[in-house]
Amino acid sequence: MIPLPHQLPLALVRGEAVHKFPEDLYIPPDALEVILDAFEGPLDLLLYLIKRQNLDIRDIPIAEITRQYMDYVELMKEFRLDLAAEYLVMAALLAEIKSRLLLPRAAILNEENDPRAELVRRLQEYDQCKQAAEALDELPRLEREHWQVQTAVELPKTDKPLPEVDLKELLLAFQTVLKRAEQFSSHQVKREPLSIRERMTQVLAALQGKPRIVFHELFTVEEGRRGVVVALMAILELLKAQVIEIGQAEGGDAPLYISLVAAEAA
Repeated sequence: MIPLPHQLPLALVRGEAVHKFPEDLYIPPDALEVILDAFEGPLDLLLYLIKRQNLDIRDIPIAEITRQYMDYVELMKEFRLDLAAEYLVMAALLAEIKSRLLLPRAAILNEENDPRAELVRRLQEYDQCKQAAEALDELPRLEREHWQVQTAVELPKTDKPLPEVDLKELLLAFQTVLKRAEQFSSHQVKREPLSIRERMTQVLAALQGKPRIVFHELFTVEEGRRGVVVALMAILELLKAQVIEIGQAEGGDAPLYISLVAAEAA
């Protein structure tokens, strides 16, 4: 058989079009299975049958709905036997309601409620829950419409040793502190006796729990020139005793830092 120009091939095998089935081709009867969206339960099926025909959910025609329901159950028995059991329970309930509706009108009026009332209540509750679930599903959801973006950069940690500090840099820093102290000299009312030993203790107390401290933070400029000189003498005494060290970061304008010798050695 020569294929027509407009005829589409059945398949492509290794790049070549195949227009007729091979004579020795065997296809098992259950080789192709098409799975469609199934109902989520008996109530879902009943609600579908009612809405498909635009019926009033509060006035269900039990006879017609039961017939359509049983047709679907028979179809499920044929294709999906493992799912038919839970639907048979609802089929029995529909048959019971149908039989009670066939009773004489006087017998029905003597009952407290309509035989369909409980089923209608369950269908209404299920419909409300289903509509709420569909409304929630339409809302934007994380990892469906939106995705979080996280970036992290790990920088290597390098400990740069502090360079050696020249005595000239120390004197220049001290001169800057003296100039700042002169601004507060007019506010000094009473001079308190200052002690180098006490100031040494204060410097060590300021360094407790800290790896280092800026040089000018050890001075109290409000004490005036005398307080600044006493603080400098205390720092020099601690340097002489090799209790503290003075360092400076790279760059000539970088501030001076003071740290404990024991803390850096540890």
